[in-house]
Amino acid sequence: MGRNKKQNPFAARKRQKRENGPERPDRRALPYEEIKRDNAFFIKYYHLQKICASEEEWSQFLESIRDNLPTTFRVTGFKDEAKALLSIIETQLFTEYVRAVAELHQKAPEDVERPLCLPWYPNGLAYQLHLTRKDIRRSEPLYRLHNFLIVETTAGGISRQEAVSMIPPIVLDVRPTDKVLDMCAAPGSKTAQLIEALHAAPEEHKIPPGFVLANDVDNNRCYMLVHQAKRLNSPCLLVTNHDSSVFPNLLTTKPDGSKAILKFDKILCDVPCSGDGTLRKNPDIWLKWNLAQAYNLHGIQYRIVRRGAEMLEVGGRLVYSTCSLNPIENEAVLQRIIKEADGALELVDAGHLVPGLKYKPGMTDWKLATKEVDQIFTRFDEVPESLHTIIRPGMFPLPADEMAKIGLDKCLRVLPHLQDSGGFFVAVLEKRRQLSFEKNDVVELVQLNEKAKQPPADPQLDEEGKPIEEKSVPWGPQRKKRRLHGYKEDPYVFFGEKDPDYEAIKEFYQLDESLSQRCLLTRCITEKKKNIYYCSDPIRDLVLNNENNIKIINTGVKTFVRCENRHTVHPFRLAQEGLQTSNAFMGANRRIQVEREDLVMMLNCTDPTQPPSTHELKKETQERCKELGVGSCILKYVDERFTLYTVGWRGTSSLRAYVHKDETIHILRLLGADLSKFETNKYEDARVAAAAAADAEAGKSGEVEADSSGESAAPELTSSGSGAVGVPMDTEEVATRS
Repeated sequence: MGRNKKQNPFAARKRQKRENGPERPDRRALPYEEIKRDNAFFIKYYHLQKICASEEEWSQFLESIRDNLPTTFRVTGFKDEAKALLSIIETQLFTEYVRAVAELHQKAPEDVERPLCLPWYPNGLAYQLHLTRKDIRRSEPLYRLHNFLIVETTAGGISRQEAVSMIPPIVLDVRPTDKVLDMCAAPGSKTAQLIEALHAAPEEHKIPPGFVLANDVDNNRCYMLVHQAKRLNSPCLLVTNHDSSVFPNLLTTKPDGSKAILKFDKILCDVPCSGDGTLRKNPDIWLKWNLAQAYNLHGIQYRIVRRGAEMLEVGGRLVYSTCSLNPIENEAVLQRIIKEADGALELVDAGHLVPGLKYKPGMTDWKLATKEVDQIFTRFDEVPESLHTIIRPGMFPLPADEMAKIGLDKCLRVLPHLQDSGGFFVAVLEKRRQLSFEKNDVVELVQLNEKAKQPPADPQLDEEGKPIEEKSVPWGPQRKKRRLHGYKEDPYVFFGEKDPDYEAIKEFYQLDESLSQRCLLTRCITEKKKNIYYCSDPIRDLVLNNENNIKIINTGVKTFVRCENRHTVHPFRLAQEGLQTSNAFMGANRRIQVEREDLVMMLNCTDPTQPPSTHELKKETQERCKELGVGSCILKYVDERFTLYTVGWRGTSSLRAYVHKDETIHILRLLGADLSKFETNKYEDARVAAAAAADAEAGKSGEVEADSSGESAAPELTSSGSGAVGVPMDTEEVATRS
């Protein structure tokens, strides 16, 4: 019997309409219709704004923005093997690229345009391919290129990212000592760039003194952000889930032990926007673009950059960026915050940080219009009263004398036709002094934090022992229950002094004293720890001071994992994810240097039940293995171009690599080994599967035909032998008669 639930009248009405109405056609059965890349309001509005200098340039702009976007990627720059991977890309991959594109477009290889190295990206680590995402995904000649992009992205060797999206982190100019805040971080490609900049000087810092705090308002997108950033395995990252426009002040501990409000050296405000700069990548925007989106977003964009300016250290740098071309979302927001700051914020020119980038200066004059762009307004007093709640005075450009002082011409406007890219807007602000509206009451913040740590008070009970609920009344302030969206996160439990697990780990791996055990943590309250993570000291301080003030989604990099079996003398193995961090603190007793052939053989062993025997290794490696007891270890390979470290496992009579499949392929590629074993052609696999399915179907049809012919013959045989029509004979009887 079903539960007696009150039905939703809207759902019932919708269901009834669906049942009574005409049957809808199955959209999946219809052919895919190409989106018409046209929008009269968009064209009329931007032509009105004169974002291009001439009619000829305007035609180039329209032609470019209606075309598909080329694919771009960048190599992860801070890794030791970056130059070796770049060399492989520029030789082997691009040779395969030319061959595949020639086959795809039926051209001669010499007529194929080579990939373009982006001139403004540092150290020549970014490339643009003259192919769209759709070309790469759906063309069989390009399957090797597609495989490369997927594997190397997962392994952290490269990042696929739109070219113009790489600009804001570059002009933010992050140093390893900076405290960095990414206010609207998801999906995480820019956050990954910030982490790379933080780790850019490994020879100076084992672990960077700075950190990146990546925040997003959307709980689901926060996990996408974690997935993207985790490829880089940084202990200096903290991911939070909060509304950026009301981001809380955070506490930090000063060297003398007192508390202070945290101020950031660098802040990235890549704010939510209408996204019309991404029309080449997201053509569905053509169907729904209208001016109302910009008007609705102006307020939240202003509040986010205002809050960012409050949290910025004096002398710090804030980058404001959007993937929109609309001055209402760009210059109008900036003029408003700069005017309100009254000299505390200054726009600075950052063009020298992206030499070779083609861009236009920021606009100093623009017009507003109705949603249909049928009425144009140059001043607020021209706006009808009915539109006063939508179009606000601050959206109009300031008088010319005030505008000249702001310096909006220092902004960077990137248009699609300038260098075959998407559209983007970037501005760099620096803070000269404290803002008049800044709130820095550290005493009040400490008190609020202490109050949040207190356990909730016991509810009042009635005579029957049930909790008494507060009655809501229609007068007075309405109390709303605070509701955190998304999953409840596991706790962050840091190691205490003299932790027995740490003492055992320290002894087994001969850990350096400089590794702070206070920075090791687990995600569950239990005596038997499973996964042990490591974070930097500033991140630990942030978590302990603010875990009751803001929702923390993720931090720390997995460093040790419990792995017990009957042969081990120590219960924790090393984790490959954390080796980038832990390697610097490991002693010599659990290290073994291997030869190239040995490492290739170990990585090619994909069956965990059949690890390579130590007798199969080179004699030099065999000698080193004798000194190594059973358990987790570090495999070191030295090449003239780079040094590789991977996690290994020394068995009683074997030695194997403990590496994920995609990283295995990445390392084998660097070693110049044969990758054909791991190369998959999804088109060939699909053909084999289709042929197997067809054979199986044909086999079934044959069985059905055989069964039907047998059934018609059986009664005839039985009737002639026994006179019992339709009665099947026993098998022994058939055998006897034959």
